[in-house]
Amino acid sequence: MPKILVLYYSAYGHIGTMAEAVAQGAREAGATVTLRRVPELMDEAAMLRAGIRHDDTPLATPRELTEYDAIVFGTPTRFGNMASQMKNFIDRLGGLWLQNALVGKVASVFTSSESQHGGQEHTLLSMHATLMHLGMVTVGLPYTFRGQTRMDEITGGSPYGATTLAINADGSSRAPSANELDGARHQGRYVAGIAGALAKRRPEMSRQPEELAA
Repeated sequence: MPKILVLYYSAYGHIGTMAEAVAQGAREAGATVTLRRVPELMDEAAMLRAGIRHDDTPLATPRELTEYDAIVFGTPTRFGNMASQMKNFIDRLGGLWLQNALVGKVASVFTSSESQHGGQEHTLLSMHATLMHLGMVTVGLPYTFRGQTRMDEITGGSPYGATTLAINADGSSRAPSANELDGARHQGRYVAGIAGALAKRRPEMSRQPEELAA
């Protein structure tokens, strides 16, 4: 039974809602799931001015990531890239990189944007590249989720990961749709299946060639 961490940053609740859906899907596939958020970088006054929502989800620590078979990262887009809060957390993983501590673990990403063309795919792909530097096995949202091909409504979703459209920065006008949440649940189930299959092979993935030959 794989252990999965859903790690996210959510300013207005959209990514938090998607994170819950990812976790639900992973649990449906038999995984043990933990939700954590990355630390906020704004002070209380700035958060109040921006209307940032309070979130009681516990904070993650870099070392905690070693405890899981898969990590699903959730972040809103910021000019076509991940939010600075998520980038700051990932930049603190240098010690784990040196130890090959994340090599062979499954990684997946989901995101949100304020418009239909707000840099969702670039955010997902740029995060994939970052996670590959850590040796993680990146997976997206395959077209087995047929909701990606819908043409009868405006909806998020891409083969690189689940997405949602927030429309307004304060999140007041649109919550994640039923189709977008279905995509997030599908991604959670998919990640759980791959993580379970890879878990037994991961110890040898993080070893150096000379260690394998010994």
